[in-house]
Amino acid sequence: MTEYYKTGKLVSVFGLTGEFILKHYLGKKTSLKGLQALFLQERKESFIPYFIENTRIKTIDEIYVKLEDINTREQALKLLQQEVWMQDKDFKKFSASSSLLNLLGYAVIEDNKTLGNILEVIEQPHQLLCRIEINGKEVLIPLHEQTIIKIDKKKSEVIVQLPEGLLEIYL
Repeated sequence: MTEYYKTGKLVSVFGLTGEFILKHYLGKKTSLKGLQALFLQERKESFIPYFIENTRIKTIDEIYVKLEDINTREQALKLLQQEVWMQDKDFKKFSASSSLLNLLGYAVIEDNKTLGNILEVIEQPHQLLCRIEINGKEVLIPLHEQTIIKIDKKKSEVIVQLPEGLLEIYL
């Protein structure tokens, strides 16, 4: 089964021809040259491909993107504020190796016990969170210098020391 990673959001419509401004979290300046399609999530675990007509860089974390069959401002407005996803192979190709999005799929370890795998990295204005599931319940863990002890890229693990009582809030 193909893995999909949330990599950005369609934040604005640009012009009258259905072009978007895509704000991405890839951690580096990119035009996504060579990328065939972006995916929008119709419902949980159901992704629809939107084929790319052309792209160009706007800023370090924004791209102008024109999708096939979206030719008017009105058509584009229907997709505005949608989150954008990439397939695993494309995500690895276009994201910066230093990007925290690369922690997706890593195991979160506390006191030599695996809590779960990182399902999503959520950027908030003043902090970064990772979403994991423990016993079928969603848990958000802050990622910063006080909680991260070590990131082991070889083992795909993030070793953390969480604030006392954090997990009990969720479980």
